Amino acid sequence: MRRLLDWAFYPGIAVLAAAVALPWAPPEYGRFWWPMVVAGVVLVAASLLPRLADARATLGGRTVRYGVNTVVAVLLVLGIAGLVEALSYRHSARLDLTENRRHSLSPQTIQILQKLQDPVNAVAFYRSDQPGKRVIEDLFKQYARHSGGKFTWRTVDPDREPTLARGYGVEAYGTTVLEGKGRTEKVLDADQEEKLTNALVKVTREGKRVVYLVQGHGEHDPASTERQGFSEAKAAMERANYEVKTLALAREGKVPDDASVVVVAGPRNDYFPPEIDALETYLGRGGKLLVMVDPPLARRAETETLRRFLNRWGVQPQDDLVIEVNPIGQLFGIGPQVPLVQQYEAHPITRDLAGVTTLFPLTRSLATLRTPPAGLSVQPLARTSADAWGETDRQALEKGQAKPDPQDVKGPLGLAVVATRDKARVVVYGTSELAANQYLNIQGNRDFFLNTVSWLAEEEDLISIRPKDARQTPVFLTSQQAQAVFWLPVVILPAIALVGGVVAVVRRRSAK
Repeated sequence: MRRLLDWAFYPGIAVLAAAVALPWAPPEYGRFWWPMVVAGVVLVAASLLPRLADARATLGGRTVRYGVNTVVAVLLVLGIAGLVEALSYRHSARLDLTENRRHSLSPQTIQILQKLQDPVNAVAFYRSDQPGKRVIEDLFKQYARHSGGKFTWRTVDPDREPTLARGYGVEAYGTTVLEGKGRTEKVLDADQEEKLTNALVKVTREGKRVVYLVQGHGEHDPASTERQGFSEAKAAMERANYEVKTLALAREGKVPDDASVVVVAGPRNDYFPPEIDALETYLGRGGKLLVMVDPPLARRAETETLRRFLNRWGVQPQDDLVIEVNPIGQLFGIGPQVPLVQQYEAHPITRDLAGVTTLFPLTRSLATLRTPPAGLSVQPLARTSADAWGETDRQALEKGQAKPDPQDVKGPLGLAVVATRDKARVVVYGTSELAANQYLNIQGNRDFFLNTVSWLAEEEDLISIRPKDARQTPVFLTSQQAQAVFWLPVVILPAIALVGGVVAVVRRRSAK
């Protein structure tokens, strides 16, 4: 019996060590933490019982004192470690110091998780030795931490549970299945936050909102993958669970009833009066409209009918091209015809854009009516810096000699405006290039554009900074730098340590 109790010490220590490592296990094993701690303490205490009988006889011995001190120190260390692990498990925190915060969830993902109304379960099918398994598990833990218990997950090896994999229709390793509200969504390689969050939106949203892109007047083509195309904008909206369709307004004669948002993306030609009437009728029944009007001094002609339509909504597009000589822009090779915007007015579209830069390429300035009609509310969304001005001299622009003249309006200049009347919402950009393929994924342009669409579609819980791919930052060295990196730590520093040691030994021997 005594020998059995002696051996109880080792499994007790093993159980306590397992309890210390338990917070890194999947969440469903968290309920075993306290039982493991109690079992470990009981086993360790039981192993000490045989020693108590001889305690009085040997209490004064040096060996006993050392042994007691050792046991107390071990128990103290285990107790502190257990307490720290318990506190970290209950109140965990992460500090992400990487560039682009690649190991942290985006504000939009956190916002969606915190507002989950129904449970969502994720099942990831990964082999035990698959490299992405640990990445997806870390991502799942972050999702679960912010969901208030509404997001549960587990990883499954499809080779060990083939029946479950067939039941979900999984055919490839690295597939994640999300279940929620009676719907399922399969994602391949869901270790990217954007893919997982978009799938989460799809299983928790009722249906899809429809966004119509007006065509027929030289607007950006959503099918084009060229620099001026809108294929990236279309794909970004579809990933956010919007259905994107084109609308030939001249042929249809009206805006379809299922339209959640209508987008006018930089028309080259003016609209016919019946088309403007169709837009007015749509807004009259509470419609939502995004209009991007390019400056006549750029590559597009003036659209006078559309301009008068915007005037009725309190927005006055100016006949200029905004120029900003910005040293930051010059540093990154951005010309003066691409103003950098960091000044935003308080609005749901811009509430999370503090400190985020957006680019407004080839934009005109937008003024607002000082006294809009009754019931109409108009406010700017984004402004330039005070260094910008609205250039009106076309010849100077063509010669590359633009400079602020007395007749040019000076910054800060409004580049985006929002107008509301009853339930109708209108947002106006001074450029359509912001959402073109060439510029959409630069800095905060994609967030600004998608935030606009989400606000117009009355899905304000989707307004935030969206997930971005982890930025790779390789280090490129010249041949001289590579040699310095090799010689300094590999040769020079060890040589200095070696010489110092030899000198120290020689001096000691000389002293003797």
